Amino acid sequence: MAQTAILAIDEGTTNAKAILVTANGEIIACGSAPVPTRHPQSGWVEQDGVEIWHATRLAIADCLRQQPEISLSAIGISNQRESVLIWDRQTGAPLGPVVTWQCRRTAPACADLKSAGHERDVIARTGLPLDPLFPPTKIAWLLEHHGTDASDICIGTVDSWLIWNLSGGKIHATDKSNAARTQLFNLQRQCWDDDLCALFGITKAMLPEVTESAQVLGYCHGTDVLPDGIPIAAAIGDSHAALFSHGAFQPGDGKVTFGTGSSVMTTVSEFIIPPTGITTTIAWSLKGRPTYAFEGNILVSASILPWTAELLGLQDVEALLDLAQTVEDTQGVCLVPAHVGLGAPHWNAEARGLICGLSFKSRPAHIARAAAQSIAFQVNDVFEIMAQAAGGVGRVSVDGGPSRNHFLMQLVATCLNHPVTPCRNAEASALGAAYLAGLATGMWSDLEDLSRLCQHEDAIMPKQANGARGKQIDLWRKAIARTIAAV
Repeated sequence: MAQTAILAIDEGTTNAKAILVTANGEIIACGSAPVPTRHPQSGWVEQDGVEIWHATRLAIADCLRQQPEISLSAIGISNQRESVLIWDRQTGAPLGPVVTWQCRRTAPACADLKSAGHERDVIARTGLPLDPLFPPTKIAWLLEHHGTDASDICIGTVDSWLIWNLSGGKIHATDKSNAARTQLFNLQRQCWDDDLCALFGITKAMLPEVTESAQVLGYCHGTDVLPDGIPIAAAIGDSHAALFSHGAFQPGDGKVTFGTGSSVMTTVSEFIIPPTGITTTIAWSLKGRPTYAFEGNILVSASILPWTAELLGLQDVEALLDLAQTVEDTQGVCLVPAHVGLGAPHWNAEARGLICGLSFKSRPAHIARAAAQSIAFQVNDVFEIMAQAAGGVGRVSVDGGPSRNHFLMQLVATCLNHPVTPCRNAEASALGAAYLAGLATGMWSDLEDLSRLCQHEDAIMPKQANGARGKQIDLWRKAIARTIAAV
């Protein structure tokens, strides 16, 4: 008898991945394909919906080739969030580009809305500030520039686009975690908000149906890589999926997902209007009951490493991190990776990157270490606000490719002055989507079942002496202030 597994798709910013997960939580196959990104103007970042779907199909095919005898019981989807596109409901063809979460093209529109006094009400309804990270001004831009070619338009984040294509154009849906990131979804009322749609000039009928994170939405139909009839049983934003895969089911449990940017999240027991600098979101929703979370979105995180390696003429990120470890500190050098603006907790769309504190003692190794430390400093900025608002932080898990580098995670633990626990499996987002799909289709019965599957490495403890942590954080904050002052 063929082994049963769940296919989980993780469509990220730079790659589409697919994994197969068995009932014991084991990943038995993994496929991937790159997703091209374009920068047509300074601060503009976009992708192509057709290329995203193509890369997803390649990743699925690559994964299934490794286990040709497998029996698929369900599909779960995790996805890059805040990236948005529109398409023709009749033809299924994208109208314009995918405007990604990194794109800052709508910074002037956000500034105008702030000046008009709308931000406080938007935050109270959605938990999100007015910033070009979030989709509504991007949607308005797409409709203005590309929406005139079709009378019947679908608006969707990447999960909606994949569900649409997997179902052969039969299902236009998103889950509550992704809806919560659109800045059009009322977190307290759990529905699309008429007033917000009117504010941003968006027709509500264009938006997808909102579902639970674990729910059979429909079935595969008409794809060239999957048989018809497989249940599409989960959708969740990638950062939320990672939090779920860590078993962060208790209030205060947190995680950091390191990638192009980073997402810092801690669960909270109810909707709380967030303090300045962070956001409130729906982590996931099961059987009509949402779990909320605080979140801070860091725009440039691990992506600073290859940039700095190239700047210093190094072969790759590994060489950069090796160089960084040859010095004990940065000799006062700070690197602020505000290359596409500053996200949480500063939210300054116009800020740009800065290297400061250089002296004749400065060497490439000090710049390399400053780049590595910038990842930790940004996480600490967010966690300090979360801990104060939530009354403390419990277990902190870390995932994503950079979490496998002990040096980087030691810097994070030391900067936070709090242990961090790496996930044993780097594919945390895809694994979370698989767990949710398994809940929806009966592979696992409840959260207790899933808790037994969560696997972590030993915690990495903070390591610091002689008050160095405080001095380093003080230098970092002065560098941040210089970055913002230069705008």
